[in-house]
Formats: sequence, C-alpha cells, structure tokens
Amino acid sequence: MVSLRALALCCACALQLSPAAAQGVAEAAAARPRVALVLSGGGARGLAHIGVLRVLRDMRVPVDIVVGTSMGGVVGGAYAAGASVADLEQMARATNWDRVVADRPARQDLAFRRREEDQLLPSRIEFGLSRNGVSLPPAAAGNAALELALNRLLPEAMRDRPVNRLPLPFRSVASDLVTGELVELDDTPLFLSVRASLAVPGVFAPVRIKQRLVVDGGLVRNLPVDMARAMGAEVVIAVNVGTTLAPEKDLGSALGVAQQMLQILTEQNVQRSIRELGPRDILIAPDLSGVSFLDFNSQEKAMHAGAQAARALALRLAPLALPRREYAALEALRLAAPALADVALPLAQLEVQSGGGINARALAAQSGLVEGSAVTREQVRRAGAKLYGRGDLARVETEISDAGDQRSVLIKASASDWAGSRLRVGLELASDFNDNNNFALKLMHVAGSLNAWGGELRSIGRIGTERSIDVQWWQPLGAGSPWYVAPALHYGSAVADSFLAGRRASRYAYDLHSATLVLGRELGSFGDIRVGATRSRASVRQVIPELPLDQRQSARGTDRFVSYRVDTLDSLAFPSRGFLLDATLASTKTGGHGVAPQASSSVLAMSAFHTANWAGHLYGEWARAQSGSAPLQLGGFLRLSGVPANSIEGRGVLLSRLVMARRIGALPSTFGGVIRAGFSLEAGGAYNDDDLAPVRYRFVQAGSAFLSVDTRFGPAYFGAGASRGGTGTVYLFLGPIW
Repeated sequence: MVSLRALALCCACALQLSPAAAQGVAEAAAARPRVALVLSGGGARGLAHIGVLRVLRDMRVPVDIVVGTSMGGVVGGAYAAGASVADLEQMARATNWDRVVADRPARQDLAFRRREEDQLLPSRIEFGLSRNGVSLPPAAAGNAALELALNRLLPEAMRDRPVNRLPLPFRSVASDLVTGELVELDDTPLFLSVRASLAVPGVFAPVRIKQRLVVDGGLVRNLPVDMARAMGAEVVIAVNVGTTLAPEKDLGSALGVAQQMLQILTEQNVQRSIRELGPRDILIAPDLSGVSFLDFNSQEKAMHAGAQAARALALRLAPLALPRREYAALEALRLAAPALADVALPLAQLEVQSGGGINARALAAQSGLVEGSAVTREQVRRAGAKLYGRGDLARVETEISDAGDQRSVLIKASASDWAGSRLRVGLELASDFNDNNNFALKLMHVAGSLNAWGGELRSIGRIGTERSIDVQWWQPLGAGSPWYVAPALHYGSAVADSFLAGRRASRYAYDLHSATLVLGRELGSFGDIRVGATRSRASVRQVIPELPLDQRQSARGTDRFVSYRVDTLDSLAFPSRGFLLDATLASTKTGGHGVAPQASSSVLAMSAFHTANWAGHLYGEWARAQSGSAPLQLGGFLRLSGVPANSIEGRGVLLSRLVMARRIGALPSTFGGVIRAGFSLEAGGAYNDDDLAPVRYRFVQAGSAFLSVDTRFGPAYFGAGASRGGTGTVYLFLGPIW
C-alpha cells in the first residue's frame, strides 16, 4: 500500500511545487491521521452521502479510505474511482430511477413479442415452471437499467479495475446468500463489486462472485467500521442513512411485519458498528424523515439532508481540514482524467457467448451490431442492454477492447434460470354496476428457445364470462431472423347482446373454432407486418328470448388478411409517450360456391404525450365492412362512455377521444405504479351509407372522469361516464380496455 508521504510527494510533483513546498506537503501528510469514510446502505436514502461529500469537499477534509455498503458502496466506489462530487450529483438528478427499480426493462426496450404479451395479458405476476416445480423471479427489478446507470456513473477506465487498485483504497460489503457470511469484496472488479453490494434481496437479482451467490451486504454489516479499521483508518467519518424502525401503527400487515424484521436485523448490526466508534471518530446521521428506501424521486431532499447533517458537525470536522494547496494536490491524484471523446471505430470482431440453450448467432443478430460498421462504446453498451428485452436473460456483460483503429466486442449472455418457461397469471374485471358485468381469470404460458432458431410456444387460457384457449407456435426462419411463421389454434365461447336502435333486443351464445397460419416480419422491436389466413367454424344460438336447441346456426369461413402493427407505448396502464397503430385489411368468404368474398378494414391509432405531472393520449379508430357490420363496435368506458357496451354498430364506425390525467401519487414498485386522476372527451358513431353520411341517432358525444392505477394485475380504472343527452354510468375496470 502506498504511504501517505509518497502519495503526497507524487501530488506535489504533479502540481509542480518547489522542493521545499513538496517536502512540506509530504511531512504534513505523514503527520496527519488516515481518514476513512464509511457509508452505510439505505437505498434512496443513500443519496444523502453525496451531500456529505459536497461538504467535505468544501471544507477540504481529506479522505484516504472509502468503505461502503449497498448504495454507500455505489457512491463510495465511484468517489474512490475518481468521480467528482459534481459527477455524483449529476448521476442522482439525471438517472431515471423509476426505470432502475422497475420490475423489468422499460417497455420501450422490450422485444415486440414481449410487448404483444402485455396487450394479451397485462399482468406482471409471473412464475417460472420447471421439473423442480414453480419458482418466483429472482428479483423484482430488472438488471438492464441498473447496469446502464452504473456504467455511466463509474469512470470508464476504472470500471473493470480491481478495487484494490483504485486511486483511493476501497472496499464494499456483500452477504453470501447461501451461508449468510460477510463477503469482503477486496480484489473484485469495481463494477461487479458495487453491483453485488447493491443486490438488495427482492429488488435486484443476486450476483455470483467467485462461485458464491451474494446479495446486499446490509444484512450482515450495514456500517462496516471494523473493515475501515482493518485497512488502517485512524479517524472514521461514518455516515448512517439506514431506515429507522417503523412505529407500531405501521405494523398492521404481513408485509409491514416482514419489512420490520429485516430492518431489525440491519439496525442491530449498525448499532454494533456505532459502538466501535472512538472519541476521535465522527458519526453523521442525516435527518431523512419522509424519504423511504425506494423514494428515489426525493434525491434533492436526500442530498440536502446529507449536506445539512455534515455542516452541523463542522466544528468536529474542521481540525481534519487541509490547506487549500495540499487538498488540491490530493484531489488531483484522486480525480479521474476527463473521459476521452467516445470515437466510433470499425467493429473488427463481434463474439457472443451464451448458455441455457440460447443461440449465440441469434443474440448477435438481435444486438444490431454488424462487423465492419463503425460503433462507439456507448452504442456497444446499449446493444448489449438491448438483449434484456428478450425477457429470458439474467445478465449481459459487454467487454470492449481497442487495438489501433479497430474495435473488438465480446458479449457474455447468461440465460435466466426461470424465464425459459414462464407462467403469467392475470385477472380481469369489468362492471358498469348495471347489466354489463364481466370477469376472467387468464393464464399465459410461454416456453422459449425450443430449438436452435428460437422457436416459442405460447398458450393462453381464459375462464369466466368468456371462455377460450389459444395455442400459437412462433418460429423464426433462421437464427435471429426477423421473418417468422406462426400457426395457431383457437377455441372460444361467449355470449353477446344484439341491439336495435341502441336498445338491447336479444342475447346470443357463440362458439368458435379456428386455425390460423401467419407469415410475418418483425420491424426491429417496435412492430411487425403480417399476412395470413384463418379458417373458422362458428355456431350461434339465441338464448334470450330462448329458442329450441335445434335452432342453432353454424357457418364456416376463411379470412385472408394483412396487418401492420406498431407499439412504442411506454405503458399500457396509462401511456405518457409513444405510439400505437394497428391497421388490418381482410377478405372474408363464407358459404358455398359463387359467394363473393367480402372485404373489411380497420385502423386503430393512439399517440401518447406528457407534460410535467400530466399525461394523456389522442386516440382514433375507424372500421368498415363491405357489407354487414364493421369488425369493431362502440359503447362502453372510453369507447363512448355512458353508452351500453358494443351497442353501436354499422357498416362503418368512427371514434375519437382525448384523455388527460394528472399524477397524484404512486404505489410502491412491489405493488404497481402511478396513480392518476383524469378525464376523457369522446365522440363517435356509426354509418351505413356509402357517402359516409352519419346516421344521426348513432352519433354520440361523451365524456368521463376517473382514477387510474397501474397495478401488478394491469391497469385499473374507477370512473363515471355519460353521453350527451343520455344517462350516466359508473365503471370499474381491471385489465385491458383498448
């Protein structure tokens, strides 16, 4: 380990001090005590460490050793590697923390097929199925956004450097998930060290280091004062931002009790560490009332609290301060050199290593990297993170090496142990507290990477007001190919009402069997284009008023269609950005010989927007059939609110709406997302004439007011709607509504 005297002499030379001044700096460094900064874990509360560092910088208090746990390990590791206080503040403010702690990559980063699953079943309650039974996902949060944020925070030249070779001696702490033992990350690469220390159980996935499965070190040593002592610290500045124990009034649920148990374990080891502090040591405990473990939106409040707590101890910190020139010399040695311009270089070699039955050639193609093309380091890292959108990878590591004016890239992808066979469970409810009440329990199973080209089997079952079973085999036409074929089988049964002049006239029971074959091409991760044919057999019988069973009617038909779909929405619960488009042109032939095919077409489009705490969307829908009724009907919540569901139909239909809502709160990420209050303005109707003249009694103006909550079962709405000149209706929805 380099002595303080030698370190100071190097700094003095770097600053071109005179020999006498250099000797003075060296003597002062040798005479002063070695100061260790010990930073505790605490999730979002750990951003207070940045405020403490700002005050230490302003007071010119030196730091010779850094030890951290969890978020303290992230802040402390970046600081020890050469990040400036300004860099840390920028990280806290610019990072999209909602994406970092989300339960998966942001929706706009998912592969299009994964986005399609959201429309089929928007629930985020998933399990892994294997021969060993049912398993839960390894964490609530995905890895992609977290690792991208760490890559941006850590100085580039230091990310892969062992922590014992950083400008400042640094250690972080992790817990062995199998044995419960403390794991001191002493010679681990910096990136892996801070990632492991931040693996909060139930929030981020565990990390494997030296054949040990490790998680957040806060469970065994949240304020590792003893580790700083072992590294030679003579004065310890300990910053404790751990979550305090909850009062009795907050312990009324099983979740509250479980959280309290974890906090008790953490608090006990923190108190043991505090008792190890001596009279020369300084304990900084910021007042973080109102900032919870995952409240990353309060970063300014946390940093201010840290700075305020450090200033309150200025009299105790002042004796440690250095003269301006000596402190500048130490900072010059610690700070990382400014990052070089991220120059695009030709990609000479791309190598992908994968496991778990996932084809490496498919990953290479899906990354978008092409040998011979010029790419920057940031583009390479984003290409690696893009692979998380497949939904079946646990970890993606990207290694970049440059030789002269060429660049080589190695991507190491680890398959998820549970995502190769996933079961998603969903619940749908809909009621207008009158005659329309629907419910459904839905299960979706997806088995992926079933062959070398990435074949996938998706099965969906639904029971409730409607019953259905869908099975689809999706087969890419090559490893990583955007072209695919998708044969599918469907069975469904339901009841539906028939309306006459907007009034319910009768009710029918339907049964449908169909087989579909599709040839499609994915358009990146944002959409696809498909051509296909469906052969179907349907039977229908009137149940209200009921007719004899022998009155059942049946028909067979063949649909040929082409469709174009785009989906870049950031959320289905309440999108704030992105676009949705679904355009379909179909030709249907029924009956015997000599019957001409009947054409139909439909277009659905939605554009989402946001401003400050407001979000909304513009939506339009048009459908037309050559004869009979258009393939879409109107009526129901947000589809002409206050009008009976599916009560408006005609040869053609038109619908437009504007929806706006303001954020008024949020559920914990474990349970869901944003809570909004909003309104809608809607207009639409049906027509039968070829000249598109509207049928007057079927043109409707409507509106609604509602509360919207993004739950883990999907979007939930509670609202009231009314049409102009009609009656008002109260609605409750859980599940998709588009």
